[in-house]
Amino acid sequence: MLLSLDKSDTRPLHEQVAGAVRRAIAQGECGPGDRLPSARDLSAALDVNVNTVLRALRGLRDEGLLEFRRGRGVTVAEGAGPHSGLQIRVRELVAEAARLGYSRTDVIDMIRGLP
Repeated sequence: MLLSLDKSDTRPLHEQVAGAVRRAIAQGECGPGDRLPSARDLSAALDVNVNTVLRALRGLRDEGLLEFRRGRGVTVAEGAGPHSGLQIRVRELVAEAARLGYSRTDVIDMIRGLP
């Protein structure tokens, strides 16, 4: 898995690291069950603090994309696939829209109306 960060990006580093791992999963560079390099190795490769990497990995674990296992390290979760992160957000959007009284069709129409 080859990750890189855009030095001109103004987002916090932990968000950039999480985004890089999400992209790697989405592009099929690593799939369900694959083991990620250690946080120390990732921090060295990305030239960021190991705590920054750990914060990003914990966030991805909380999203359900990664699993932390003693003795096995960090692995890509079984449910994580090329579009899993986006699917989670779409489900959240549809649920929020329903809470506000909008149907799925309403949400689709809103998306189609975006520039």
